Amino acid sequence: MEFYRTTLGAEIDMLMRYKEAPEPPPPGMVPPGYENKVMHAAFRIAGTALMASDGCGEEPGFGGFSLSLALPTEANAARVFAALSDGGAVRMPLGKTFWSPCFGMVADRFGLGWMVTITP
Repeated sequence: MEFYRTTLGAEIDMLMRYKEAPEPPPPGMVPPGYENKVMHAAFRIAGTALMASDGCGEEPGFGGFSLSLALPTEANAARVFAALSDGGAVRMPLGKTFWSPCFGMVADRFGLGWMVTITP
């Protein structure tokens, strides 16, 4: 959450860690050491609401989809793209396309795919 707050200016509306749950989880649901992991989080990026949680011992994977982030200027897109690329992988460099003067695709350091564009 801190990465997205710093990188994308995400506004965190709610964050609950497993240790803060009002009731203990059923036996075997939460692996040992998950006390400080995120059970539920709600946050906004550029006004869009997103929800997230750390998996319960599951291998992380973000295959088959990407999140799209529309920003107002090429400068904003370049800054965000560079920040998401840090520790990640560029899938398509920022550039002009037939639908946008500035579009690129990147997987961030967690493997989450992003399509960064500007709204002309």
